[in-house]
Amino acid sequence: MDIELIKTFLEVKDCRHFGKAAENLYLTQAAISTRVRQLERYFGVALFHRARNNIQLTSAGERLVPHAENMLNTLRMAKQDVALTTDQVTQISIAGTPNTWDVYIHDAISKIYINQPQISLVAEILSREQLTRQLLERTLDVAILFDPPKVEELKIESLHMFNLVPVTTFAKAIQTPDEVQRYIMIDWGTSFINWHAKELPGIAIPAIRTSTARIALDLMLQCGGSAYLPDMLAKPFIEQGKLFAINSLPIFERELFSAFHKDNENEERIIEIKNLLRKEDPEAPAIMNPL
Repeated sequence: MDIELIKTFLEVKDCRHFGKAAENLYLTQAAISTRVRQLERYFGVALFHRARNNIQLTSAGERLVPHAENMLNTLRMAKQDVALTTDQVTQISIAGTPNTWDVYIHDAISKIYINQPQISLVAEILSREQLTRQLLERTLDVAILFDPPKVEELKIESLHMFNLVPVTTFAKAIQTPDEVQRYIMIDWGTSFINWHAKELPGIAIPAIRTSTARIALDLMLQCGGSAYLPDMLAKPFIEQGKLFAINSLPIFERELFSAFHKDNENEERIIEIKNLLRKEDPEAPAIMNPL
């Protein structure tokens, strides 16, 4: 099967529009339609419900998505593995949900990069479901996430603790949750959502919901607003007087976890990386220590 057909299928799935998919892939809309029909003929089923400006996956198309994503990921991993230089003897893939990058992975990757020059790193942002699936399929070495899956094949370890603090761009003192202005709801995982519903029932309906803290921070600084941000992210802006702590609202302590497959062939390297990550906060200066 032509792998370009799979790429086209996933692009149409993401765009929900043949024309937009064509623009993104630098193809004509007719070429996109032809590729989708070829794939449908191959499987003998319709993959999309076609309606004007509203392309939706059929049930068969939904079932194909994880297989298609896995095919592309496996091919990419194989390409990178074959292309490793003689100095880079091991490839390690690390991925996390969007907000784990904001609070941890971004700085941690720099530390691994400096201390482990013989490792070829692959770093990605994935959903929790994708992380779990790729760990089980062993196409991903290490996952960093807030709500680890309870799966027997995976090793789960606590990695880091940090505080989520309520902050706002409005200087006026806030006494109760219903006084919070232009609230931005950030997805900090299931336990935070449950705690938020219990402890802050009177808070305003969010103006925006996002899975990325830096998106929320940018919006707040540009347009004004309030949100729960990681203490290390909020601190410099509080010191500059651009953000104000909402002392009347509770702080939430969040735990970050690492996960990897028990039978991963790169376990020795993974343990070295985990020790690096847990030795000290990732933002602390790293010391060169080539293997």
